[in-house]
Amino acid sequence: MRLFKTALLASALALSASVMLPASASTPPQVLVVAQNIDDIVAIDPAQAYEFSSGELVTNVYDRLVQYDAEDPTVLADGIAESWETDADAKTVTFTLRDDAVFHSGNPVRPEDVVFSFERVIKLNLTPAFILAQLGWTPENVLENVTADGNTVTVHYAGDYSPAFVLNVLASRPASIVDQETVMANEVDGDMGNAWLNENSAGSGPYSIVSYRPAELIRLKANSDYFKGAPGTKSLIIKHVAEAATQQLLLESGDVDMAKNLTPDQIESLDRDALKVDVFPQAAVHFLSFNQKTESLTPPAVWEAARYLVDYEGMTNSIIKGQMEVHQAFWPKGFPGSYDETPFTYDLEKAKSILSEAGIETPITVTLDVINAAPFTDMAQSVQASFAEAGINFDILPGTGSQVITKYRERSHQAMLLYWGPDFMDPHSNAKAFAYNSDNSDENYAATTTWRNAWAVPDDMNQMTNDALTEADPDKRLGIYVELQKRVQESSPIVIMFQAAYQVAMGKNVNGYVNGATSDFVYYRLVSKD
Repeated sequence: MRLFKTALLASALALSASVMLPASASTPPQVLVVAQNIDDIVAIDPAQAYEFSSGELVTNVYDRLVQYDAEDPTVLADGIAESWETDADAKTVTFTLRDDAVFHSGNPVRPEDVVFSFERVIKLNLTPAFILAQLGWTPENVLENVTADGNTVTVHYAGDYSPAFVLNVLASRPASIVDQETVMANEVDGDMGNAWLNENSAGSGPYSIVSYRPAELIRLKANSDYFKGAPGTKSLIIKHVAEAATQQLLLESGDVDMAKNLTPDQIESLDRDALKVDVFPQAAVHFLSFNQKTESLTPPAVWEAARYLVDYEGMTNSIIKGQMEVHQAFWPKGFPGSYDETPFTYDLEKAKSILSEAGIETPITVTLDVINAAPFTDMAQSVQASFAEAGINFDILPGTGSQVITKYRERSHQAMLLYWGPDFMDPHSNAKAFAYNSDNSDENYAATTTWRNAWAVPDDMNQMTNDALTEADPDKRLGIYVELQKRVQESSPIVIMFQAAYQVAMGKNVNGYVNGATSDFVYYRLVSKD
């Protein structure tokens, strides 16, 4: 262990010497420099971006018709649209666009850009397209359902959805508005600018992309003409720093203003006279899941025993202290419709009894994919140790965030330690991810934990999920979601363990950073440096 720590510190110091100023350095006054692990990013085109870090980037570069904004990320406010009218009977929402929104290119934001942006998402049909497709849109009918007239855009949707649900869908990441002229000027082989937008930006938000080097650096320039006010700093630099120890060294030496992936021990060790730590409750839930294509992981008794083999208390008191709390249902605590009971605790004898009574032969040996960064590797080691006591042996396979997530989407893993955040702030977002899978075929790709773990959800649960989506009575609707959470909690190959709390360390001169409940609610626009 001493050799490992020495090597890690030497590596951190070497990186510090190669990329930083001397120890007494400080970042420029009008530049915010952030150290963050961003190797989960697969894509930054808002029609394709589906990772946590890419969500942060999209939110700061693009606008939506309606959006949760930095001033209060719990309130759905105006964005590109200054007002809107809903007609639930006719299933339409009509948006009136503001006249002072301008793309970074200098082009005005037009109703035609809104129509194009939605059409583009549906026709490209990349990972997050399903969010907009919920409104009944297809490549064949999207232009019939989204129309421009003068300075208005009318959105028509199919299904008995409440207007609130529809507005939340239109406030989601893939509903970001892109500059049609700029995007189509960079189209290659009919890709509607996808390749170009995965290296550049064409938004109207508070920042524009100056340069993006995957798993290395993101450099953003402030939009001084942003219609909600210019950002408090002129530029934003996000450095990819995978090692938490290196992030701490960079922060303490003054070479970055903010470190976003420190461990609990590192947080405790910071000099609070020079630095501060802000804590932000998160909507992300962390889980252990079993791919149902792996025969040894298909018996429900294995799922049940697993719930008693997680050392929940041990982890929350040590390796994830202050960063997660025990939560065992798919909709996060603190949001309407959450189910907050936590009936499972570490109980080795009970787990052994469950496996024995079901006739499960042990040992079972499977691979466990995990992101190679804190706290995920520490959590994987905890799970590996506690499960081994019951004869379930995990071979840990660490990888970058993008490697792990890509493997998960391919359904080629066996067991997976990962996390999930809502795509939009409505309980249906997580219900569809954890309690719905009506077509488990390999050809029917779905961006859900159920499909990715090849779990063919029982028909009655699928029906319950559909019923909740269309239920008009708000209280009854939330009640259905509670019942769904109980069902998933009791028996599924997805063992939900924790809900995240995000600790961000920064210089005491940094003010105004906003980190809402999901990665789509991370805002740098109000940040200033004293």
